[in-house]
Amino acid sequence: MPLYELNKTKPSVGDGTWIAPSAQIIGNVTIGRNCFIGFGAVIRGDFGPIIIGNESLIEDNVVIHTATRTEIGNRVIIGHMAMIHDAVIKDGVLVGMKSMICEGAEIGEGSIIAEQTLVLKNQQILPNKIYVGSPATIKGDVTKHHHDMLVFGVEAYMNLARLYHQSFKRI
Repeated sequence: MPLYELNKTKPSVGDGTWIAPSAQIIGNVTIGRNCFIGFGAVIRGDFGPIIIGNESLIEDNVVIHTATRTEIGNRVIIGHMAMIHDAVIKDGVLVGMKSMICEGAEIGEGSIIAEQTLVLKNQQILPNKIYVGSPATIKGDVTKHHHDMLVFGVEAYMNLARLYHQSFKRI
């Protein structure tokens, strides 16, 4: 696995988690059970801890860094090329592709951050709401359909992680 010790601090990875060989997990990083860390992702805990909960998905080319502390809950989907810096993301959140979550932001449980949305420094995102734009503003409520699609997405990636564990090999 592409894990790197820094200043005598090693990443910790839970059982069942799959990490792409081109990802980089550095220093004070804790990743829960059954997560999927995609190709090119960089999770860099050099200034403070980064904690990722169980069954969370960090897709390709995501960057996660922190100056003090970053926390990502359980069953969270972080879309391709998103950037997370010094933020708290609660359980069941979807962060869309190319979104940016800035320091001090808190993303409420079950919320959806649409693609290319900018969550500003110290912005508080309400639970179970959909946010869009730059800066992020409320577009509406997360419906049962949205929630069901998020559950479907997490389950699809859990199956993909198992497939990668079973059959991914360099040729």
